[in-house]
Amino acid sequence: MIENLKDILRLVRWSNLLFLGALVWLMEKWVAVPLLDQAAFGEQLPWWVVLLIMSATVLIAAGGYVINDYFDVKIDRINRPDAVIVTRSVSKPTAMWLSIALSGVGIVCGITVAIWLRSLTIGILFIIVPGLLWFYSSSYKRLFMVGNLIIAALAGLTPMLVALANVAVLQLRYGIIMPYTTLPHTLYAWLGGFALFAFLLTWIREIIKDLQDQMGDRELECHSLPVVWGETWTKIFVTVLLVLTVVLMGYFWWFVLPFSTSWTSLSTRYIAVLGIMVLSVIWLLWSAKIPSEYKTCQQVVKLTMLLGMLYSICIVRG
Repeated sequence: MIENLKDILRLVRWSNLLFLGALVWLMEKWVAVPLLDQAAFGEQLPWWVVLLIMSATVLIAAGGYVINDYFDVKIDRINRPDAVIVTRSVSKPTAMWLSIALSGVGIVCGITVAIWLRSLTIGILFIIVPGLLWFYSSSYKRLFMVGNLIIAALAGLTPMLVALANVAVLQLRYGIIMPYTTLPHTLYAWLGGFALFAFLLTWIREIIKDLQDQMGDRELECHSLPVVWGETWTKIFVTVLLVLTVVLMGYFWWFVLPFSTSWTSLSTRYIAVLGIMVLSVIWLLWSAKIPSEYKTCQQVVKLTMLLGMLYSICIVRG
């Protein structure tokens, strides 16, 4: 029983789910609430609504991970035979029902939030996303670039959900005065910055994972970037994305932050460390030759994204 529970936790990628839940909390408590306080509106979302958003995000993602492994059994047997869970410790019917149950409860949580906020947009998103994850796992991930972009877009959507929820409640309570304040724009701008960072690094990480898994992808005729473009051109493309990420971070530091002229500020030092980490991925990428080295590379990208999201705590301190 304990071993089976451990396998289920691995199947749903518990560490990734923990990151997603923490991301929603960070975006709400350390970005949205300070911006609302600064505009004299105060915190708008009750704790239970934030909890439901976290639950919906985590449960739908968990369902997506399970259905992904359900459809990827053949590929995983080639790329990572020791890590295969579906068909070994968890049967395929069990995996299917587990995915449906997790996604279903997640949708209910999301729809509850949408009804309370009276937001059709949020309701539609919590219905579309599970469908996208299903079709991604069954077919889209095998199409050129499409799968990578879907996963990257969904990663970027998490911070934006917080913005959408806060703007929805502001419109609900203060709709008359909203046209006379820039607060919605400010919320979208700041949380959109985190969303863009998550989108780019997730896109980069997904392509590096394709480099790691190219043996199985070639065997099963998946049209990933390394299969279609080859290893060298894929590395060049990823390098461009990494450089673009650093450039955007520099733009944010110089043009957006009010304390950008302070070379000794906490934000300056934090962004410098993030920039160095992103650039180090370039060296790791071009040094990588075997799957284990690509795995190290994409784990560094994952750590960089985690640290980037934790930057939200530094904003109010400068």
